[in-house]
Amino acid sequence: MASCPIPALKPMMGPEAPELYPTEWGGGAALKRQKEGVVRDGTGECGLNWLFVDLNSYFASVEQEVRPDLRGRPVAVVPMMADTTVCIAASYEAKAFGVRTGTIVSDAKRMCPDLVLVEARHELYVDYHHRIVEAVESCLPVTAVLSIDEMACRLMGRERPLLAALELGQRVKAAIRERVGPMLRSSVGLATNRYLAKVASDMEKPDGLVALPLDILPEALGQLTLRDLPGIGARTEKRLNEKGIRTMEDLLTLDCEKAGELWGSVWGERLWHWLRGEDFDMADTEHLKSLSHQHVLAPEMRTPEKAWAVAHKLLHKAAMRLRAGGLWASGIGLAIGFAGPGGERGPVSTFGVPKKGWKSELKLSECQDNPTLIAALTRLWASKPAGPEFDHPYFIGVHLDGLVPDRLHSLNLFDGTEDEQSRTRLLAVMDQLNNRYGMSTLAPATMLTAYKSAPTRIAFHSIPDLF
Repeated sequence: MASCPIPALKPMMGPEAPELYPTEWGGGAALKRQKEGVVRDGTGECGLNWLFVDLNSYFASVEQEVRPDLRGRPVAVVPMMADTTVCIAASYEAKAFGVRTGTIVSDAKRMCPDLVLVEARHELYVDYHHRIVEAVESCLPVTAVLSIDEMACRLMGRERPLLAALELGQRVKAAIRERVGPMLRSSVGLATNRYLAKVASDMEKPDGLVALPLDILPEALGQLTLRDLPGIGARTEKRLNEKGIRTMEDLLTLDCEKAGELWGSVWGERLWHWLRGEDFDMADTEHLKSLSHQHVLAPEMRTPEKAWAVAHKLLHKAAMRLRAGGLWASGIGLAIGFAGPGGERGPVSTFGVPKKGWKSELKLSECQDNPTLIAALTRLWASKPAGPEFDHPYFIGVHLDGLVPDRLHSLNLFDGTEDEQSRTRLLAVMDQLNNRYGMSTLAPATMLTAYKSAPTRIAFHSIPDLF
């Protein structure tokens, strides 16, 4: 595949650009070009197309907003009050002591003796999420909600020039503070595509505002690490290192075809184009490829019977999300973590779960109905290991994979039968009632224990649902 050159830049007309780029990007050179006006002004095809909003330490900030006594204090939000679980969010006061998302609570207490633990409140964070979306939309429409603390807005017309986009970013940040609360700080990123706008939002935290116009893009990206790029985690970084890609310079010097080969998928080629500022619509392919729900079990829930009830509840939530999104699953997976004998502490995962665990998956004909999914989950549950060391489940995770949207769903022999159509109508009515009155309005009796003892919790980077 031929490489795609970065379009030539033309001098910017009008007032000089403000000094809003970190000096560590190369300092004087970038700012000098900026002051000289070597930035496209947005009247051509290379204006800034996206504004990305990232709420800083979102869960902890909401708690500090609601509870003034927590302001200025180190706060960690936890799924439950137990030393063996993990922090799912930390305030910036706690981060100063090294407490991060994923830090084991007992370790966090040692690192920060004055740490205040707050149990997560799903409904509160979703309520604030919707208020934040309304605040942003008082400035410009929200194009995509990407998680409970992230959203993206497409810039149009006069919003695209650099100075106009920066002013709009300031307005968005101010609207969140004024309409939702002063503790809700956000970082805003501006760029020619949504991916780079996300990168820009991560460059300056908390309360940042960073733009990545084309003229400083190579220099700015060159100062980052591979892990600074969304989609490159520890495992991907290790795989890239093994193939000789250790720095951003190594990555940026690849040609488009080599990038595709490196990832072994179209994502590598997309990344190559994104890192050069190109913007393109992925509406036809942009849908969830998988969805999952996990739960760290409270001590009183760590029996096989109660864990099964929780697994059933997690599947019910996932199935509702599946149908709400017009998606069909072609795979299901179950993961279980087990507590060590006698409470013995060993290596733990990022969820605070002992490393002794088990997982399995099944392939399915494309489906979205509860009976088929429950039958598959039952098969997975029956295949889990047996023995005394597996009698104390600590963590349950259920995931649906190989998702396809309605428009790509392959009909099977039974889709048109009267029984199948009746089942589809019944599920639609159940989902409608559960969405309106709460998830437990109509649900299998096997989940009653889970509803009483396993309250709904929200994952830090999931799309907010009140299921």
